[in-house]
Amino acid sequence: MAQTSVQIPENLLPKDGRFGSGPSKVRQGQLDTLAALGAGVMGTSHRQPPVRDLVARVRRGVAELLGAPDGYEVVLGNGGSTSFWDAATFSLVRHRALHAAHGEFGAKFAAATTAAPFLDPSIVVRAEPGTRADVRHDDDVDVYAWAHNETSTGVVSPVVRPRADGGDRATDQLTLVDATSIAGAAVVDLTQADAYYFAPQKVFGSDGGLWLAVLSPAALERVEEIAATDRWIPESLSLQQAVTNSRLDQTLNTPAIATLALLADQLDWFADNGGLSWAAGRSRASSDHVYAWATEREWATPFVADPAHRSPVVATIDLDASIDHTTVIAALRDHGILDVFPYRKLGRNQLRMGLFPAVDLADVEALTACVDVVVDQLR
Repeated sequence: MAQTSVQIPENLLPKDGRFGSGPSKVRQGQLDTLAALGAGVMGTSHRQPPVRDLVARVRRGVAELLGAPDGYEVVLGNGGSTSFWDAATFSLVRHRALHAAHGEFGAKFAAATTAAPFLDPSIVVRAEPGTRADVRHDDDVDVYAWAHNETSTGVVSPVVRPRADGGDRATDQLTLVDATSIAGAAVVDLTQADAYYFAPQKVFGSDGGLWLAVLSPAALERVEEIAATDRWIPESLSLQQAVTNSRLDQTLNTPAIATLALLADQLDWFADNGGLSWAAGRSRASSDHVYAWATEREWATPFVADPAHRSPVVATIDLDASIDHTTVIAALRDHGILDVFPYRKLGRNQLRMGLFPAVDLADVEALTACVDVVVDQLR
Protein backbone atom coordinates (compact mmCIF):
# COMPACT_ATOMS: atom_id res chain seq x y z
CA MET A 1 0.00 0.00 0.00
CA ALA A 2 1.48 3.36 -1.05
CA GLN A 3 2.37 5.93 1.57
CA THR A 4 0.34 9.11 1.86
CA SER A 5 1.33 12.67 2.74
CA VAL A 6 -1.03 12.77 5.72
CA GLN A 7 0.61 13.44 9.06
CA ILE A 8 -0.81 12.39 12.44
CA PRO A 9 0.79 13.90 15.57
CA GLU A 10 2.56 11.20 17.54
CA ASN A 11 0.82 12.17 20.78
CA LEU A 12 -2.55 11.21 19.24
CA LEU A 13 -1.56 7.69 18.22
CA PRO A 14 -2.90 4.67 20.12
CA LYS A 15 -0.42 2.71 22.21
CA ASP A 16 -1.45 -0.40 20.31
CA GLY A 17 -2.65 0.04 16.75
CA ARG A 18 -4.21 -3.38 16.13
CA PHE A 19 -7.93 -3.16 15.38
CA GLY A 20 -8.41 -6.19 13.13
CA SER A 21 -11.69 -8.10 13.05
CA GLY A 22 -9.76 -11.38 13.05
CA PRO A 23 -7.04 -12.27 13.54
CA SER A 24 -7.23 -9.78 16.37
CA LYS A 25 -4.91 -8.20 18.90
CA VAL A 26 -2.89 -10.67 20.96
CA ARG A 27 -1.97 -9.37 24.42
CA GLN A 28 1.65 -9.36 25.52
CA GLY A 29 0.64 -11.47 28.51
CA GLN A 30 -0.53 -14.21 26.17
CA LEU A 31 2.77 -14.16 24.30
CA ASP A 32 4.67 -14.29 27.58
CA THR A 33 2.65 -17.34 28.64
CA LEU A 34 3.35 -19.05 25.33
CA ALA A 35 7.07 -18.38 25.69
CA ALA A 36 7.05 -19.68 29.25
CA LEU A 37 5.41 -22.94 28.20
CA GLY A 38 8.16 -23.40 25.63
CA ALA A 39 9.51 -26.90 25.14
CA GLY A 40 7.19 -28.25 27.82
CA VAL A 41 4.41 -28.44 25.23
CA MET A 42 5.71 -27.16 21.88
CA GLY A 43 7.04 -29.96 19.73
CA THR A 44 5.70 -32.69 22.02
CA SER A 45 3.03 -35.35 21.58
CA HIS A 46 -0.56 -34.11 21.86
CA ARG A 47 -1.52 -37.49 23.32
CA GLN A 48 0.56 -36.93 26.46
CA PRO A 49 -0.44 -35.16 29.72
CA PRO A 50 1.12 -31.70 29.12
CA VAL A 51 -0.91 -31.02 25.98
CA ARG A 52 -4.00 -32.88 27.14
CA ASP A 53 -3.93 -30.88 30.37
CA LEU A 54 -3.90 -27.72 28.24
CA VAL A 55 -6.93 -28.95 26.28
CA ALA A 56 -8.72 -29.77 29.54
CA ARG A 57 -7.94 -26.28 30.84
CA VAL A 58 -9.43 -24.74 27.69
CA ARG A 59 -12.56 -26.91 27.80
CA ARG A 60 -13.09 -26.11 31.46
CA GLY A 61 -12.43 -22.40 30.94
CA VAL A 62 -14.90 -22.12 28.05
CA ALA A 63 -17.62 -23.94 30.00
CA GLU A 64 -17.13 -21.69 33.03
CA LEU A 65 -16.93 -18.45 31.04
CA LEU A 66 -20.06 -19.10 28.96
CA GLY A 67 -22.02 -20.75 31.77
CA ALA A 68 -22.54 -24.09 30.05
CA PRO A 69 -25.66 -25.78 31.50
CA ASP A 70 -25.55 -29.28 32.97
CA GLY A 71 -25.16 -31.89 30.25
CA TYR A 72 -23.61 -29.49 27.73
CA GLU A 73 -20.10 -30.37 26.58
CA VAL A 74 -17.27 -28.29 25.16
CA VAL A 75 -16.05 -30.02 22.01
CA LEU A 76 -13.13 -28.93 19.83
CA GLY A 77 -11.67 -30.01 16.55
CA ASN A 78 -9.08 -29.29 13.89
CA GLY A 79 -9.78 -26.44 11.49
CA GLY A 80 -11.77 -23.24 11.93
CA SER A 81 -15.45 -22.33 11.75
CA THR A 82 -15.55 -23.26 8.06
CA SER A 83 -14.63 -26.81 9.06
CA PHE A 84 -17.38 -26.78 11.67
CA TRP A 85 -19.97 -25.79 9.04
CA ASP A 86 -18.99 -28.85 7.02
CA ALA A 87 -18.93 -31.06 10.12
CA ALA A 88 -22.36 -29.80 11.18
CA THR A 89 -23.69 -30.42 7.68
CA PHE A 90 -22.60 -34.05 7.94
CA SER A 91 -23.32 -34.69 11.62
CA LEU A 92 -26.13 -32.42 12.85
CA VAL A 93 -28.56 -31.84 9.97
CA ARG A 94 -30.85 -34.81 9.59
CA HIS A 95 -32.89 -33.71 6.54
CA ARG A 96 -33.19 -29.95 6.13
CA ALA A 97 -31.84 -26.72 7.62
CA LEU A 98 -33.25 -23.22 7.87
CA HIS A 99 -30.69 -20.40 7.82
CA ALA A 100 -30.70 -16.66 8.37
CA ALA A 101 -28.20 -15.00 6.03
CA HIS A 102 -27.47 -11.28 6.08
CA GLY A 103 -23.74 -11.38 5.52
CA GLU A 104 -20.90 -13.47 4.18
CA PHE A 105 -20.59 -16.05 6.94
CA GLY A 106 -24.24 -16.89 7.43
CA ALA A 107 -24.52 -17.32 3.68
CA LYS A 108 -21.51 -19.66 3.55
CA PHE A 109 -23.02 -22.11 6.04
CA ALA A 110 -26.31 -21.99 4.13
CA ALA A 111 -24.42 -22.78 0.93
CA ALA A 112 -22.81 -25.81 2.59
CA THR A 113 -26.09 -27.42 3.67
CA THR A 114 -27.78 -26.52 0.38
CA ALA A 115 -25.03 -28.21 -1.63
CA ALA A 116 -25.05 -31.43 0.42
CA PRO A 117 -26.49 -34.16 -1.85
CA PHE A 118 -27.89 -36.13 1.10
CA LEU A 119 -30.01 -33.20 2.41
CA ASP A 120 -33.13 -31.49 1.16
CA PRO A 121 -32.53 -27.94 -0.17
CA SER A 122 -32.11 -25.51 2.71
CA ILE A 123 -34.54 -22.70 3.46
CA VAL A 124 -32.62 -19.43 3.57
CA VAL A 125 -34.09 -16.21 4.99
CA ARG A 126 -32.06 -13.35 3.54
CA ALA A 127 -31.63 -9.66 4.28
CA GLU A 128 -29.44 -7.01 2.76
CA PRO A 129 -26.03 -6.47 4.41
CA GLY A 130 -26.37 -3.96 7.23
CA THR A 131 -29.84 -5.24 8.11
CA ARG A 132 -30.84 -8.42 9.93
CA ALA A 133 -32.63 -11.59 8.88
CA ASP A 134 -34.38 -13.60 11.60
CA VAL A 135 -35.49 -17.21 11.42
CA ARG A 136 -39.03 -18.29 12.24
CA HIS A 137 -40.39 -21.65 13.33
CA ASP A 138 -40.89 -24.13 10.49
CA ASP A 139 -42.14 -27.67 10.96
CA ASP A 140 -40.27 -28.85 7.87
CA VAL A 141 -36.74 -28.36 9.24
CA ASP A 142 -34.68 -30.08 11.92
CA VAL A 143 -31.94 -27.44 12.23
CA TYR A 144 -32.01 -23.64 12.55
CA ALA A 145 -28.77 -21.75 11.96
CA TRP A 146 -27.63 -18.13 12.13
CA ALA A 147 -24.73 -15.97 13.26
CA HIS A 148 -24.84 -14.35 16.68
CA ASN A 149 -22.54 -11.72 15.19
CA GLU A 150 -22.03 -11.26 11.45
CA THR A 151 -18.35 -10.35 11.23
CA SER A 152 -18.58 -9.06 7.67
CA THR A 153 -21.26 -6.43 8.35
CA GLY A 154 -21.33 -5.77 12.09
CA VAL A 155 -24.89 -7.00 12.66
CA VAL A 156 -25.75 -8.76 15.93
CA SER A 157 -28.66 -11.20 16.36
CA PRO A 158 -30.33 -12.56 19.50
CA VAL A 159 -29.70 -16.11 20.65
CA VAL A 160 -33.29 -17.27 21.14
CA ARG A 161 -34.80 -20.52 19.92
CA PRO A 162 -37.52 -20.24 17.28
CA ARG A 163 -40.86 -21.30 18.66
CA ALA A 164 -44.19 -22.26 17.14
CA ASP A 165 -47.11 -19.83 17.31
CA GLY A 166 -48.32 -21.49 20.50
CA GLY A 167 -44.98 -20.77 22.15
CA ASP A 168 -43.89 -24.40 22.26
CA ARG A 169 -40.43 -25.49 21.22
CA ALA A 170 -40.18 -28.45 18.88
CA THR A 171 -37.95 -30.80 20.85
CA ASP A 172 -36.60 -32.47 17.72
CA GLN A 173 -35.21 -29.28 16.19
CA LEU A 174 -31.67 -28.05 16.87
CA THR A 175 -30.44 -24.46 17.02
CA LEU A 176 -26.88 -23.85 15.77
CA VAL A 177 -25.40 -20.41 16.47
CA ASP A 178 -22.20 -19.16 14.87
CA ALA A 179 -20.46 -17.16 17.62
CA THR A 180 -17.07 -16.93 15.90
CA SER A 181 -16.59 -13.20 16.46
CA ILE A 182 -18.62 -12.67 19.64
CA ALA A 183 -18.28 -15.70 21.95
CA GLY A 184 -16.69 -14.40 25.13
CA ALA A 185 -17.78 -10.78 24.55
CA ALA A 186 -21.54 -11.03 24.97
CA VAL A 187 -23.68 -12.49 27.74
CA VAL A 188 -25.58 -15.48 26.35
CA ASP A 189 -28.13 -18.02 27.60
CA LEU A 190 -26.80 -21.29 26.24
CA THR A 191 -30.07 -23.09 26.96
CA GLN A 192 -31.27 -21.28 23.82
CA ALA A 193 -28.73 -23.05 21.60
CA ASP A 194 -27.71 -26.62 20.85
CA ALA A 195 -24.38 -25.70 19.26
CA TYR A 196 -22.73 -22.40 20.14
CA TYR A 197 -19.54 -22.54 18.13
CA PHE A 198 -16.58 -20.30 17.44
CA ALA A 199 -12.94 -20.02 16.46
CA PRO A 200 -10.43 -18.48 18.90
CA GLN A 201 -8.72 -15.80 16.78
CA LYS A 202 -11.16 -12.98 17.51
CA VAL A 203 -12.51 -12.36 21.04
CA PHE A 204 -9.93 -14.72 22.50
CA GLY A 205 -6.95 -13.08 20.80
CA SER A 206 -5.56 -16.44 19.78
CA ASP A 207 -4.48 -17.96 16.49
CA GLY A 208 -6.29 -20.09 13.91
CA GLY A 209 -6.44 -23.84 13.44
CA LEU A 210 -9.22 -24.88 15.83
CA TRP A 211 -12.96 -24.70 16.23
CA LEU A 212 -14.77 -25.02 19.56
CA ALA A 213 -18.44 -25.70 20.20
CA VAL A 214 -20.62 -25.97 23.28
CA LEU A 215 -23.02 -28.81 22.44
CA SER A 216 -26.30 -29.56 24.19
CA PRO A 217 -27.45 -33.06 25.14
CA ALA A 218 -29.84 -32.94 22.17
CA ALA A 219 -26.97 -32.09 19.81
CA LEU A 220 -24.83 -34.87 21.25
CA GLU A 221 -27.70 -37.32 20.72
CA ARG A 222 -28.14 -36.13 17.12
CA VAL A 223 -24.44 -36.68 16.47
CA GLU A 224 -24.72 -40.27 17.71
CA GLU A 225 -27.92 -40.87 15.78
CA ILE A 226 -26.51 -39.73 12.43
CA ALA A 227 -23.19 -41.51 13.02
CA ALA A 228 -25.17 -44.76 13.35
CA THR A 229 -26.78 -44.35 9.91
CA ASP A 230 -25.28 -45.27 6.56
CA ARG A 231 -24.40 -41.64 5.77
CA TRP A 232 -20.77 -41.41 4.71
CA ILE A 233 -18.89 -38.89 6.85
CA PRO A 234 -15.18 -38.08 6.36
CA GLU A 235 -13.34 -38.89 9.55
CA SER A 236 -11.84 -35.41 9.78
CA LEU A 237 -15.35 -33.86 9.60
CA SER A 238 -17.09 -36.30 11.93
CA LEU A 239 -18.50 -34.67 15.03
CA GLN A 240 -18.66 -38.13 16.59
CA GLN A 241 -14.88 -38.31 16.28
CA ALA A 242 -14.56 -34.79 17.71
CA VAL A 243 -16.78 -35.64 20.68
CA THR A 244 -14.93 -38.89 21.39
CA ASN A 245 -11.54 -37.21 21.26
CA SER A 246 -12.63 -34.14 23.23
CA ARG A 247 -13.78 -36.35 26.08
CA LEU A 248 -10.16 -37.54 26.16
CA ASP A 249 -8.92 -33.93 26.06
CA GLN A 250 -7.40 -34.29 22.63
CA THR A 251 -8.19 -33.79 18.95
CA LEU A 252 -8.30 -36.27 16.08
CA ASN A 253 -5.13 -34.85 14.56
CA THR A 254 -2.34 -32.76 16.05
CA PRO A 255 -3.86 -29.47 17.27
CA ALA A 256 -2.41 -26.00 16.94
CA ILE A 257 -0.78 -26.03 20.37
CA ALA A 258 0.20 -22.35 20.31
CA THR A 259 -3.46 -21.55 19.62
CA LEU A 260 -4.49 -23.54 22.69
CA ALA A 261 -1.92 -21.80 24.88
CA LEU A 262 -2.95 -18.30 23.79
CA LEU A 263 -6.62 -19.20 24.25
CA ALA A 264 -6.04 -20.65 27.72
CA ASP A 265 -4.29 -17.48 28.88
CA GLN A 266 -7.10 -15.29 27.54
CA LEU A 267 -9.67 -17.41 29.37
CA ASP A 268 -7.68 -16.96 32.60
CA TRP A 269 -7.45 -13.20 31.98
CA PHE A 270 -11.22 -12.97 31.61
CA ALA A 271 -11.83 -15.08 34.71
CA ASP A 272 -9.37 -13.11 36.83
CA ASN A 273 -11.05 -9.81 35.95
CA GLY A 274 -14.72 -10.62 36.32
CA GLY A 275 -15.65 -13.13 33.65
CA LEU A 276 -18.09 -12.74 30.79
CA SER A 277 -19.83 -9.58 31.97
CA TRP A 278 -16.47 -7.83 32.39
CA ALA A 279 -15.25 -8.85 28.93
CA ALA A 280 -18.56 -7.89 27.33
CA GLY A 281 -18.48 -4.52 29.10
CA ARG A 282 -15.07 -3.69 27.65
CA SER A 283 -16.25 -4.32 24.09
CA ARG A 284 -19.53 -2.49 24.63
CA ALA A 285 -17.75 0.60 25.96
CA SER A 286 -15.54 0.69 22.86
CA SER A 287 -18.37 0.16 20.37
CA ASP A 288 -20.60 2.72 22.11
CA HIS A 289 -17.82 5.25 21.68
CA VAL A 290 -17.35 4.46 17.97
CA TYR A 291 -21.06 4.65 17.14
CA ALA A 292 -21.47 7.92 19.04
CA TRP A 293 -18.38 9.34 17.33
CA ALA A 294 -19.67 8.42 13.86
CA THR A 295 -23.14 9.80 14.55
CA GLU A 296 -21.65 13.17 15.52
CA ARG A 297 -19.80 13.56 12.21
CA GLU A 298 -21.36 14.73 8.96
CA TRP A 299 -19.05 12.51 6.90
CA ALA A 300 -19.51 9.24 8.83
CA THR A 301 -22.53 7.00 9.41
CA PRO A 302 -22.94 3.68 11.21
CA PHE A 303 -23.52 1.11 8.45
CA VAL A 304 -26.08 -0.74 10.58
CA ALA A 305 -28.96 1.73 10.78
CA ASP A 306 -30.87 0.10 13.65
CA PRO A 307 -28.97 0.71 16.91
CA ALA A 308 -30.40 -2.50 18.37
CA HIS A 309 -28.76 -4.49 15.56
CA ARG A 310 -25.28 -2.96 15.90
CA SER A 311 -22.51 -5.30 16.94
CA PRO A 312 -20.68 -4.65 20.21
CA VAL A 313 -17.47 -6.16 18.82
CA VAL A 314 -17.24 -5.21 15.11
CA ALA A 315 -18.19 -1.64 14.21
CA THR A 316 -18.76 -0.81 10.55
CA ILE A 317 -18.74 2.89 9.65
CA ASP A 318 -19.58 4.23 6.19
CA LEU A 319 -17.71 7.30 4.96
CA ASP A 320 -19.03 10.06 2.73
CA ALA A 321 -18.36 9.48 -0.97
CA SER A 322 -16.01 12.48 -0.99
CA ILE A 323 -13.61 10.61 1.34
CA ASP A 324 -11.80 7.59 -0.10
CA HIS A 325 -11.61 4.89 2.55
CA THR A 326 -8.50 3.37 0.97
CA THR A 327 -6.64 6.67 1.43
CA VAL A 328 -7.78 6.90 5.05
CA ILE A 329 -6.71 3.32 5.71
CA ALA A 330 -3.35 3.90 4.02
CA ALA A 331 -2.67 7.00 6.13
CA LEU A 332 -3.56 5.11 9.31
CA ARG A 333 -1.34 2.19 8.34
CA ASP A 334 1.57 4.58 7.67
CA HIS A 335 1.25 5.50 11.36
CA GLY A 336 0.97 1.96 12.72
CA ILE A 337 -2.83 1.77 12.92
CA LEU A 338 -3.74 -1.54 11.31
CA ASP A 339 -6.53 -3.57 9.77
CA VAL A 340 -9.52 -1.21 9.77
CA PHE A 341 -10.50 -2.14 6.20
CA PRO A 342 -14.05 -3.22 5.32
CA TYR A 343 -14.94 -6.79 4.45
CA ARG A 344 -13.61 -7.18 0.92
CA LYS A 345 -16.76 -8.58 -0.73
CA LEU A 346 -19.01 -5.79 0.53
CA GLY A 347 -17.19 -3.27 -1.65
CA ARG A 348 -18.20 -0.33 0.53
CA ASN A 349 -16.50 2.98 1.28
CA GLN A 350 -16.19 1.95 4.89
CA LEU A 351 -14.04 1.43 7.96
CA ARG A 352 -14.45 -1.75 10.03
CA MET A 353 -13.02 -1.85 13.54
CA GLY A 354 -12.48 -4.92 15.70
CA LEU A 355 -13.37 -3.91 19.26
CA PHE A 356 -12.69 -7.12 21.14
CA PRO A 357 -12.05 -7.15 24.92
CA ALA A 358 -8.26 -7.02 24.57
CA VAL A 359 -8.52 -3.66 22.80
CA ASP A 360 -8.28 -0.80 25.31
CA LEU A 361 -10.92 1.93 25.22
CA ALA A 362 -8.17 4.55 25.31
CA ASP A 363 -6.76 3.12 22.07
CA VAL A 364 -10.21 3.18 20.46
CA GLU A 365 -10.60 6.82 21.44
CA ALA A 366 -7.16 7.49 19.95
CA LEU A 367 -8.14 5.68 16.75
CA THR A 368 -11.19 7.87 16.18
CA ALA A 369 -9.17 11.00 16.95
CA CYS A 370 -6.64 9.92 14.32
CA VAL A 371 -9.39 9.36 11.75
CA ASP A 372 -10.57 12.90 12.44
CA VAL A 373 -7.07 14.22 11.74
CA VAL A 374 -6.77 12.22 8.51
CA VAL A 375 -10.16 13.32 7.19
CA ASP A 376 -9.46 16.98 8.04
CA GLN A 377 -6.31 16.82 5.91
CA LEU A 378 -8.02 15.04 3.03
CA ARG A 379 -11.01 17.38 2.73
